[in-house]
Amino acid sequence: MSGKDIIILGIESSCDDTSAAVIKNGEMLSNIVAGQKVHEKFGGVVPELASRAHQQNIIPTVDAAIKEAGITKKEIDGIAFTRGPGLLGSLIVGTSFAKSFALALNIPLIEVNHMQGHILAHFIKNKEEPCLRDAVRQGYPKFPFICMTVSGGHTQIVLVKDYFEMEIIGETIDDAAGEAFDKAAKILGLPYPGGPLIDKYAKEGNPKKFLFPISNIKNFDFSFSGLKTSILYFLQKEMAKDKTFIEKNLNDICASYQDTIIRSLFKKLIKATREFKINDVAIAGGVSANSLLRSELVRIGKEESWNTFIPKFEYCTDNAGMIAIGGYYKFLKGEFVGQDVVADARLKF
Repeated sequence: MSGKDIIILGIESSCDDTSAAVIKNGEMLSNIVAGQKVHEKFGGVVPELASRAHQQNIIPTVDAAIKEAGITKKEIDGIAFTRGPGLLGSLIVGTSFAKSFALALNIPLIEVNHMQGHILAHFIKNKEEPCLRDAVRQGYPKFPFICMTVSGGHTQIVLVKDYFEMEIIGETIDDAAGEAFDKAAKILGLPYPGGPLIDKYAKEGNPKKFLFPISNIKNFDFSFSGLKTSILYFLQKEMAKDKTFIEKNLNDICASYQDTIIRSLFKKLIKATREFKINDVAIAGGVSANSLLRSELVRIGKEESWNTFIPKFEYCTDNAGMIAIGGYYKFLKGEFVGQDVVADARLKF
């Protein structure tokens, strides 16, 4: 590759994972994630505890990422960070560190939208792949494409026209799909985070054993609050008749509930791809690690003649790799921010 190598340090701290990554010319050199066990006993993320843990984790996490990448801090050309959306206290920790580090090194500071980062994770190059400046080639989505981003806080269908030209054409009007998974898991008595456990138990269950409603929202929007209420009332009714109902039927309950969520998602995704006449289709976000979502994308993709793109597991959940790749493409365009930038918990596209 001609020209100077571009090395970007990415920092992600939007929720309860502290992450740092190093990307060189779009190629991943390191991607370190420090989780927070403190939230498990509370059954969900406690914002104050999350921000405190970020303060403890951020320096060793960044140090580990730089060392694993085999570089020195003086080789870093720019620092990308998650400005939002997310938990304000958590975002402030990452934003403050990035600003201080960039100031100390006298290098550019780059803000990245967390949800755009999830989508841009599809363009990360890995060490086993050729290091190409232009990632839009075979193996990567081609513009325009449609990406369904599904996480604990967001469920969106996004029309992606360019790296930073994205339009939300559908989203949840209430609960996110990831939240629907976690809330149901809590009702079932499963430990936090419950979404992956529902996926695990569903593999041994019958997805057609119990019927739950699919919302009928107009256009490409979603609604999961009714589904969450439905499983609560269903379990209360059955438990009144048999206190061991959940224990006896856990696999089938998980399979049926998960199947309903996935069918809800693809109902709108199929509608969007047909209306916009787009065949390149991707998924992103934490719930894109769900095994049924991934397998259904492949199956339905064949039926609909889609070119489908599924992120590697390490790029599904919150990670700094996706922030670093966003920073890389912004660096190429010279899109930097000043030291007056502040975290924005409700940052829009």
